[in-house]
Amino acid sequence: MSQKPIDEITGTETTGHVWDGIRELNTPLPRWWAWTLYATIIWAIGYWIAMPAWPLLTDYTRGVLGHSQRAQLGDEIAEVKAGQSALAARTADASLADIRTDPELLEFALAGGRSAFAVNCSQCHGSGAAGGKGYPNLNDDDWLWGGKLAAIETSILYGIRSDHDESRANEMPAFGKDELLAPGQIDAVADYVMALAGNGSAAAKGKAVYDEHCVACHMEDGKGNRELGSPNLTDAIWLFGEGKAAVVEAVSNSRRGVMPAWIGRLDRVTIKQLAVYIHSLGGGE
Repeated sequence: MSQKPIDEITGTETTGHVWDGIRELNTPLPRWWAWTLYATIIWAIGYWIAMPAWPLLTDYTRGVLGHSQRAQLGDEIAEVKAGQSALAARTADASLADIRTDPELLEFALAGGRSAFAVNCSQCHGSGAAGGKGYPNLNDDDWLWGGKLAAIETSILYGIRSDHDESRANEMPAFGKDELLAPGQIDAVADYVMALAGNGSAAAKGKAVYDEHCVACHMEDGKGNRELGSPNLTDAIWLFGEGKAAVVEAVSNSRRGVMPAWIGRLDRVTIKQLAVYIHSLGGGE
């Protein structure tokens, strides 16, 4: 058996492998490193036997210990729910005003409402509840149907123009689409609405159209009527976009935004939590 060359500098036997004139030294691993490797191999084999590890065609190896992360998670969830059950029961029996004045229930409601909002409401109103075109900003103090706790809860329960019998459902006519007003009248009343918001001067023709067709809902001063869900036309908050073109579009074709009724989809405790949370965002009255 031929002896492998010895490195002249280190005096260590080489493996016989050479790359570009560089010889590989046959230096064994440190014993501690080798024993660590062997220990991890033994540990891995033991883990395969004791714990769920290998996928099969239709199942997986269960392991002799029968451990299940799904079962563990179920136990943890059950434990959390048991801890919350007392607070949930108190919330179910308490009025919205009582929840607001009880620090423990308020904390519970805000935490639950925040989670429920992220899952059910943020898709339309945004993660920060700032809304978007056609979706109300819940942080400001502009509320079509009122911003008190009870009003917010009612909107959540029954929705806006939803299929629920108690839904808030007032609608604005499509004055152009249904040929209730001529294009010239629509243009004139749009100018008048812009003037109500401080953009331009009111014209007599536009006011006459407004007085005949719009006063019943938006009121003579243009500040709207929350009982009907009619918006305030004198502020700078425009749900579907600002400017005369947006006003002409609204008058011509109407806006019929829909919010679903959450009663039956969410339990009453969660709806109460949502009402309290939304009220707390800054615009609640």
